[in-house]
Amino acid sequence: MEGKKPPIPLSSIPNEPGVYRFIDSQGKIIYIGKAKDLRKRVSSYFQKSYPKGNKVSKMVDQAENLEYSIVPSETDALLMENNLIKLHQPKYNALLKDGKSFPFVFVTKEPFPRAFKLRNKTKQKGEYYGPYTSVKAQKLLVDFIQKLFKIRTCSLPLNEKNIKAGKFKVCLEYHLGNCLGPCEGLQSEEDYNDNLDQAKRILKGKWGEVKEYFKSRIDESANGLDFEKAQELKTYFEKLESFRERSLVTNLTHEKHEVITLLKEKEKFFCNYLKVSEGSIIKTKNFIIQNPLKLDDKSILEIARNSIETEENESFESILTNIKMENIENNLWHSPQKGEKKNLVLLSLKNCKEFFLSKLKSEKPEKINPGLLELKEALNLKTLPKRIECFDNSNIQGSNPVASMVCFLNGYPAKKEYRHFNVKTVTGPDDFESMREVVGRRYKRVLTEGTELPDLVVIDGGKGQLSSAWFSMKELGLDIPIIGIAKKLEELYKPEDPYPLMIGKKSPALKIIQRLRNEAHRFAINHHRNRRSKSALETGLINISGMGEKTQEKILRHFGSLKQIKEASEEEIVQIIGRSKAKLISEAKKKGVI
Repeated sequence: MEGKKPPIPLSSIPNEPGVYRFIDSQGKIIYIGKAKDLRKRVSSYFQKSYPKGNKVSKMVDQAENLEYSIVPSETDALLMENNLIKLHQPKYNALLKDGKSFPFVFVTKEPFPRAFKLRNKTKQKGEYYGPYTSVKAQKLLVDFIQKLFKIRTCSLPLNEKNIKAGKFKVCLEYHLGNCLGPCEGLQSEEDYNDNLDQAKRILKGKWGEVKEYFKSRIDESANGLDFEKAQELKTYFEKLESFRERSLVTNLTHEKHEVITLLKEKEKFFCNYLKVSEGSIIKTKNFIIQNPLKLDDKSILEIARNSIETEENESFESILTNIKMENIENNLWHSPQKGEKKNLVLLSLKNCKEFFLSKLKSEKPEKINPGLLELKEALNLKTLPKRIECFDNSNIQGSNPVASMVCFLNGYPAKKEYRHFNVKTVTGPDDFESMREVVGRRYKRVLTEGTELPDLVVIDGGKGQLSSAWFSMKELGLDIPIIGIAKKLEELYKPEDPYPLMIGKKSPALKIIQRLRNEAHRFAINHHRNRRSKSALETGLINISGMGEKTQEKILRHFGSLKQIKEASEEEIVQIIGRSKAKLISEAKKKGVI
């Protein structure tokens, strides 16, 4: 028996290692998992029905969306899963929510540096290597480099002054052959650091160099007839090789990196963002930036950066990218050509391409709404108006002026895209300036964030409001088709055209516009009512028993403020709301209710 239908086509998910995230209808991550093969692992959730009440069943039922990120290996998947769970604390992840992290090897920065095991970062200066997914591998490495390269284990302050003064004596480790006695000056600092450099190569996972080093040491021991030493070296090397898989960012554990890559497709840019810190990827995000104004790559990167800074609350000092940034005034953007940083950019770009392919595969041929086809012909539009946004103002004699914007996708309401506005710069009941302000604010933000622009804009109002909205869009450099719908005769107008458009009163095209207008009006009225209720609540009028909402609005609109109501005589109030209601206010004043 099959389970729930997956949020995205399973065929769009690659057969590669990575991390997947189930997301609920509110956009919140509810589960994070890792996989050696993303498609197989994610498919397993939807191939059968789980018992009702089962944890997995609940999680799958709540999953409305699915995101995933590709990484180079299972090790990277494990590390990334660990960090993302700690960051997001998903409710269906029982494990890995604690503050523990994967282990590192720490090499101190001091004369005759030491190397030791570490799980959490320390304030002491030095270099971090790892993280390691196996504590056993970490312990083996530390023991190995300490014994093979004679790295000291004591914490003595071995500076030149102390050594020359003869403050220290060799310990048991020297007599066991595990240390060459730098504390008594029996080993030079230069010789010690040469050995430490070899140890660092092993910690960095430079296996080509490590193999050559071991081969020469084993041959040297065998040629010197020290077969026991040669066998010991061979055994150590075989053990180390079994743990040689490492994270992509092993050598970057002491650094923080931000990566933003772009992939251009027609008038869209597919973007990927990676944040790397303490040895693994701790944040990842895919998103799309629309580019109707045909901005260059540099401008799109700046839009992507601003969007991430706003949504992720990040502040960037340096960003790696796949776009070559020439003639830039600051050192923010970098396009690495080789090394680990280049590998990070390639990983981000790989996720970017996968994001594009998944979107391409998930797009199904849409059933075209006949009303939209008719609307396209009636308005002589270049493209089908799949996304239409409609604006409406709402105020009562200038009281609490607000506006609304509703959005229809393919001819149907897309309520998650609705927005309401409190008019900020207009005083009094000026619908023209209110419309100009609101439309300008809406599309200035759309351009800043790189979100989707509409195919058609509808204004609920006459020619004056239509002209105001059109002028506001022109100021932003936008050339989007815009029409107004007059309330009395249900006529449609274009800017600078004195004659209405000829559309049948019963046509599907007009019905879509009317539904948009009615929805915008309803949404604006609801927001206005909420603001009026808030005003009444703030003045205390709502606490007067027997005082209805309309009466509250009427007196508040007339006097303008609670202070004016308090100072007004009962006879003045009688003229506005009648004697019985005026008495209620007089009693409320005496009791201190207002």
